[in-house]
Amino acid sequence: MAITAGMVKELRERTGAGMLDCKNILNEVDGDIERAIEVLREKGLAKAAKKAGRVAAEGLVKEAVSADGKSAAIVEVNSETDFVAKNDTFITFVEQVAQIVLDNKVEDVEALKALPWVDDKSKTVSDVLTEKIAVIGENLTIRRIANVTTDGTMAAYTHGGGKIVSLVEVDAQGDKAKEVGKNIAMQIAAANPEYLSMDQVSEESKAKEREILMTQAKNENPDKPDNIIEKMIIGRLNKQLKEICLLEQEYVKDPDLTVAKYVKAELGSDKAIKSFIRFETGEGIEKKEENFAEEVAKQLQG
Repeated sequence: MAITAGMVKELRERTGAGMLDCKNILNEVDGDIERAIEVLREKGLAKAAKKAGRVAAEGLVKEAVSADGKSAAIVEVNSETDFVAKNDTFITFVEQVAQIVLDNKVEDVEALKALPWVDDKSKTVSDVLTEKIAVIGENLTIRRIANVTTDGTMAAYTHGGGKIVSLVEVDAQGDKAKEVGKNIAMQIAAANPEYLSMDQVSEESKAKEREILMTQAKNENPDKPDNIIEKMIIGRLNKQLKEICLLEQEYVKDPDLTVAKYVKAELGSDKAIKSFIRFETGEGIEKKEENFAEEVAKQLQG
């Protein structure tokens, strides 16, 4: 039986499944829409699609580092609840996705989804993601990925079992480079810098921050002239920049040192840290606040 665009559209509207999935299933069942709905449900495709509107703001961040320490990848996969983030099936899935990102040096989530799965090349990452949604019963989202390759050493640190992961590129090799990299990765996880150094902060960003601080100072000191306030905010601006620039931050293990001084003392150069990446689960996602007790009560009533 010839499969028409109208049949695909109807099946998609009734199930919420993807257009390509609808077309393929209709071909399999010779155009029988009711049977196609059953097959989609059996495969978990319709169920997965119906969950796609839910906010997935929990989840895990996982990293993968190559055996030679020259490459590292990081991935964030979100779930709807923290319970799922502690599920072994989910944890293994995120770890496998991180390994695929590392092995393929892929940069884009959509490109990642099209890659073959680790232990079943007949399936794509997208296929397995859909299967996990059906099995686990929550919407899951591969939110973002990144990978770095270096001539030096990659180091990683995981906090809270995968709530925060940081990667650091060190322009050095050997055990000392690994040790320093791990310590700096811990610093990044704890202090959440925005920039590597002050050199990376644009003049536009500095000017904007200066303007904000100027307004604050004027509100606090309405009787002082602008030239006095200008002098007042220089110190505030420098303090603010030090807090958001990694190399200028106080080193968490020894506040008497800056990160730059610690790195120079250990590796001979304060330029040895080349780059960093920090992922925190759910950052930037607006979470829906829900009363868990009320939610359970509603389910029991319904």
